[in-house]
Amino acid sequence: MNRFEITTDRLVLKPLGPELLDTANEYALDIRNTRYMCFLPNRDSDETLDFLRRADEEWNKEKPAYYEFAMFLQDKHIGAVSVYFDDGKAELGWIVNRRYWGNGFAYEAARALVEYFSDNAGTEHFIAHCDTENAPSIRVMEKLGMTRTGINSGRRNRSASRDSSEYQYELHLPKKTRPDQGHGTVNNAPAMHNRLFM
Repeated sequence: MNRFEITTDRLVLKPLGPELLDTANEYALDIRNTRYMCFLPNRDSDETLDFLRRADEEWNKEKPAYYEFAMFLQDKHIGAVSVYFDDGKAELGWIVNRRYWGNGFAYEAARALVEYFSDNAGTEHFIAHCDTENAPSIRVMEKLGMTRTGINSGRRNRSASRDSSEYQYELHLPKKTRPDQGHGTVNNAPAMHNRLFM
């Protein structure tokens, strides 16, 4: 797959890259926006830029291990959604600028990734993680049809002063005929959680 966009009822999902530094910083540097995240907030704009460059470089690979998308509402960059592949599983993640919370954008974007990669890459197994206190993300996962399959202790969100716990959710879709070059079996993704947890 080369670079591509995904359109939903209200959003356009576009490849995330360094040209979006200023609008990415609006949520990536915001402690309130990233309260429940392991890898955010970023320490400074340089760290955000480094992440955006790596996301952009991944898009250039013949067979990316992950895809980071920017969420656009009309012409405004309001957040990001991603999918990371590891040993046949696809891990979903999302973040929305808090100015746009409460509108269902995280669900709409995540659902679009599930549908796209299920239909076009034959991906059948999706997972996601979130802090046990992150009620909005729990609602997103359950609305996606995911089932809670685990709880783990020892999670340390980046801005937190103490450890917390996290839920794991999973979604298994019916088996489909896989395209010749699918990403449902990609197994070269980094051994780490998805960078984005709303």
